[in-house]
Amino acid sequence: MTDHPHAQLDWDEQGQPLSRGFGDVYFSRASGLEETRYVFLGHNGLPLRFAALPAGGRLSIGETGFGTGLNFLCAWQLFERTAPADARLHFVSVEKYPLTRADLQRALALWPELAPWAEALLEQYVAVHPGFQRLVFAGGRVVLTLLVGDVLERLPELDARIDAWFLDGFAPAKNPQMWTPELFAELARLSAPGASLATFTSAGLVRRGLLGAGFAMQRVKGFGQKREMLAGRFEGAVPDAAKPWFARPPRPAGTREALVIGAGLAGCAAAASLARRGWRVTLLERRDGVAEETSGNPQGVLYLKLSAHGTALSRLIVAGFGFTRRLLQRLEAGHDWSPCGVLQLAFDAREAARQAELAAAFPGDLLHNLSRAQAEALAGVALDSGGLFYPEAGWVHPPALCAQLADHPNIRLLSHREVLELRRENGQWCARSGDRSLARAPVAVLCGAADIARFPETAGLPLKRIRGQISRLPATAASSHLKTVLCAEGYVAPPRDGEHTLGASFRFEASELALTVEEHAENLQLLREISADLAGRLQLERLDPAALDGRAGFRCTSPDYLPIVGPLADAAAFAEAYAVLGKDARQVPQRPCPWLEGLYVSSGHGSRGLLSAPLAGELLAAWLDDEPLPVPRAVAEACHPNRFGLRRLIRGK
Repeated sequence: MTDHPHAQLDWDEQGQPLSRGFGDVYFSRASGLEETRYVFLGHNGLPLRFAALPAGGRLSIGETGFGTGLNFLCAWQLFERTAPADARLHFVSVEKYPLTRADLQRALALWPELAPWAEALLEQYVAVHPGFQRLVFAGGRVVLTLLVGDVLERLPELDARIDAWFLDGFAPAKNPQMWTPELFAELARLSAPGASLATFTSAGLVRRGLLGAGFAMQRVKGFGQKREMLAGRFEGAVPDAAKPWFARPPRPAGTREALVIGAGLAGCAAAASLARRGWRVTLLERRDGVAEETSGNPQGVLYLKLSAHGTALSRLIVAGFGFTRRLLQRLEAGHDWSPCGVLQLAFDAREAARQAELAAAFPGDLLHNLSRAQAEALAGVALDSGGLFYPEAGWVHPPALCAQLADHPNIRLLSHREVLELRRENGQWCARSGDRSLARAPVAVLCGAADIARFPETAGLPLKRIRGQISRLPATAASSHLKTVLCAEGYVAPPRDGEHTLGASFRFEASELALTVEEHAENLQLLREISADLAGRLQLERLDPAALDGRAGFRCTSPDYLPIVGPLADAAAFAEAYAVLGKDARQVPQRPCPWLEGLYVSSGHGSRGLLSAPLAGELLAAWLDDEPLPVPRAVAEACHPNRFGLRRLIRGK
């Protein structure tokens, strides 16, 4: 298990938190609230800047040291009181040692005035694990992106333009490893032109470091007994370091209207993320309503298949798990989802070794090993082995999540509309079915899994379909003792509405969706391997596979198992613009990417859609609205549609 992923706190006689590791206070003993308002809000000019935001405007704040969240809550409170009703606040904060939820609750109780905002933060403060964690408040008006980890590891991963900096954290004398030239260079890299900066410290090394990085800094009167502090502006050059094929496309011209094609989880999530930002979205679906195809299973599992080696996929999964897990807080527990935990069984020596490696690489509140006896006590049934337990995971009813995401006044769902053709006409994407026009908008997002290959613009994306069939097993009094999701080669969930969901088969060649007896029989065999005891409780020997109910659908995956999320380029023009990469892959030709204006994709989520699709909606919105990305830049690039065109050029194909 990783060392102390959470802050180690002591509490003084006034009930104020102190950091044991840094031997320092989290905020002024005189008045933390007034200090925040004076140092960070006042000296970044936020009261006037919030009030001056245009309709639909946005301001991005960056912070070092989230701590108790006091600065964030004060900024949010001020924003709510002074900014236009449709303006938005993005707050990006780094924290190496986040507080546990219990410690956060205790610390925030010191500020009754902030209770409404503190309660909202505490409600969403779950599954906050290392990496990028996105939290959404006030219907999407306020977005918090927590970067959990060392500031000198996390800030270089961030892609954002910050308008105001809160340079906070423990004092330079107590935390010298943070206050370094590397930090100041990162602040400069991420600053918008003229970005403001304020910090409680007036230390010479900080002032000199910021001056050297391009900030014009002044010493000004400090708060309370403190003689001086620093405030200033960024006056350096703002570089665009992105390679042109991964650069941000120009923001789409025209009205903020979008078509989203496909109302499964990817489409509903993309529509929700855009709608929360004021976009008017038309959601086009060929079936009766949302989640009628692969997203329609009765129970999906929040299953984190991770790597101990920090791969792009693993980082995406941890970030996506946190985001989805926070969304589920709004659904009805017990019926639409259950935080019952997921137990991945150590069914052989190789799997046990993999699990030991994961347990050493991740914090124990995300995953930890259980002995066989512990696993059985937790699961409520007999097992052949222990395994890896994910305490915050569980199952969800995907149609309920899709319905919740699509339920927004800015989203218009049009069912029985199968889009067979897309055309760009007069700055708009026109969705057509034969000679019938279905809808039009300046932006279109393709979320129809592998079926998006029917459009010429996406025909080159290497999507493959994998059929999967689940079996629905009637629960018995004895099987209802199952208390957690069990996974081995397949999975079985505790009962929902009197049924267990069991699955799922993998058929790479199949093209039909009719249920097969053979796959039901395979699923029953998977269940025997998971737990012979549970199989007995379900009276498997009396079950006729031919009489079972179930569902079949097509997962859609890419060759590298990462989803495909982002803006689309013209494939032929792309190959021509960057042909030189075929001769020398180290070249970076400075030709702008030939984007297909306003065309985006979210597909290839495979069997991980519950974890990747909701966060992919946020990533699409960030590309479209030029916002801070909700994942590390390298992860966004690993999911980018252009990765395939790039590989083809480099490999000379």
